[in-house]
Amino acid sequence: MAGYNLKEVMNKPERLSAGHRMCAGCGATIGIRAVLRALHEGDHAVIGNATGCLEVSSFMYPYTAWEDSYIHNAFENAGATLSGVETAYRALKKRGRLPENENFKFITFGGDGGTYDIGFQSLSGAMERGHDMVYVCYDNGAYMNTGIQRSSATPQFADTTTTPVGKMSNGKVQTRKDLAAIIAEHHVPYVAQTTFTKDFKDIHIKSEKAIYTEGAAFLNVLAPCPRGWRYETSEIMKICQLAIDTCYWPMFEVDHGNWRLTYEPKKKLPIEDFLREQGRFKHLFKPGCEDLIAQFQEEVDRRWEDLLFRCSR
Repeated sequence: MAGYNLKEVMNKPERLSAGHRMCAGCGATIGIRAVLRALHEGDHAVIGNATGCLEVSSFMYPYTAWEDSYIHNAFENAGATLSGVETAYRALKKRGRLPENENFKFITFGGDGGTYDIGFQSLSGAMERGHDMVYVCYDNGAYMNTGIQRSSATPQFADTTTTPVGKMSNGKVQTRKDLAAIIAEHHVPYVAQTTFTKDFKDIHIKSEKAIYTEGAAFLNVLAPCPRGWRYETSEIMKICQLAIDTCYWPMFEVDHGNWRLTYEPKKKLPIEDFLREQGRFKHLFKPGCEDLIAQFQEEVDRRWEDLLFRCSR
């Protein structure tokens, strides 16, 4: 996407049509539309989709919001499904049973529940085998479709239905899993972490790289959820900007083993600026909870310094 032109990218035909049932202010469909805009004109896609919010809201037989070929698979096997389709495509192409002038790309989507947790084995296998496909995680930090239960992507101290805040609890005990770094250790050609910025440049460029880099690729997209995070639906872009400006959600890529930071805030904001905007963290702002915010800040700072070190080598 050299010579990035926002107007030109945004004017591409939509591959996820309007009329789906996703919530207003949801980050998942914004992310999916941004990723699919990276497909070149004339190219086809086969879309895989693990069970979750996106699947139940975008596809209800016989109705679909998808303009490309679409496969709904079980919660745990999005990686395996698309890796099988990609293998079949290569075999049929080799045997001359598919038109030579048609180009297909293979992209699968899953939430953090179906990616970090239930589908991790399937994802890891697909990445290790090196299938020419892209796995996109829309990370909303919990099992939102089934009632806002915690996942391993849920940040520490978040209030969820399985880590409820109360007299004896400050929310989730554990810190979130760093999945992008884990997939990078599979030594795949391309891994990136991104979210939505005002010009969408970062996610558009990384999506194109992921789709058109030969071999396995992984995109981790922060996709806020208004129900689970408890923010006003109109505030999603503000939430995303605070996530990257506090360095809670660093934006980086690992291109053939080379780590590169793609955004560094001019002024790194305190993590409380990000937390304050979300109802799931409101308990952290009660008197006597200052040490919990300090603990959260310490973890963010540690991960940020570790990322800076990786990118400097």
